[in-house]
Amino acid sequence: MDPHNGTGTVEFLFLGLSDDPQVQPLLFCLFLSMYLVTITGNLLIILAVCSSSHLHTPMYFFLSILSMTDIGFTSTTVPKVIWDIHTQRKTISHSGCLAQLSLFYIFGCLDCSLLTVMAYDRFVAICHPLHYPIIMNPRLCSLLLLASVCISLLDSQIHVLMMLQLTFCAHVEIPHFFCDIPQLLRLSCGDTSTDNLLMYFIAAIFGGVPVSGILYSYSRIVSSVLRVSSKGGRSKAFSTCGFHLSVVCLFYGTAIGVYFSSAMSDSPRKEAVTSVMYTMVVPMLNPFLYSLRNKDIKRAFQKLLTLT
Repeated sequence: MDPHNGTGTVEFLFLGLSDDPQVQPLLFCLFLSMYLVTITGNLLIILAVCSSSHLHTPMYFFLSILSMTDIGFTSTTVPKVIWDIHTQRKTISHSGCLAQLSLFYIFGCLDCSLLTVMAYDRFVAICHPLHYPIIMNPRLCSLLLLASVCISLLDSQIHVLMMLQLTFCAHVEIPHFFCDIPQLLRLSCGDTSTDNLLMYFIAAIFGGVPVSGILYSYSRIVSSVLRVSSKGGRSKAFSTCGFHLSVVCLFYGTAIGVYFSSAMSDSPRKEAVTSVMYTMVVPMLNPFLYSLRNKDIKRAFQKLLTLT
């Protein structure tokens, strides 16, 4: 087929996770259930933080923003997957793919930025407890959120510009369930060697810098906690950041695994299955991880239940 330069004439076909008709109803029920649990869990976190005055602190402020981001992140891909399975029409236009790609990287990068900000918040709370209210003041929290949003928009626009430079044949089959740069680069009709280098450079900047910030914050936290003489004090300090660290490991572990494997794997379908972890499973688990042993969140949930 003749290549086209990225106009609305290009149509993408998602191959999804499986083409077995008997598996489709199972996938539909599974994804719909996961999506509903994700939306419900994250909305409860937001309502709990908003309705409880004792949760109006920087830590829970960023947690509520993270929950909003998780709702947006999972809503970028999952409703489309559910609709595709229901209608058996797994196509998306070039403009639709562009919009999905843009939102995916906005919310994905915002997730990374917020996890970094939350690690810094825990670092200040544990290593400089007396100065915590002064350092993490409302103005700084607003600036950190604004910076995170701006970085996410920049990352998204860079990826969108990359896609606009790609050329595709009239009909493109994507062995995935959403539009993502690695798959689009492999399916482009033109030379993508420069684009591949740019993709990994962007990943190193927008992914590596947040990871470095998180690792630095937690190295200082561990060093500070180990100097605490009281065993109870050490346990309490570790418990306050244990939930956040587990979320970080889940999100970054699966996402990094997918993007590094894309360069070496010969099985795009396995890559799509792995992507389910950070696009669906992690946003669904976040509310449970943050509320499982968090007494403040549990009290806020109880207050919500009594109000209803």
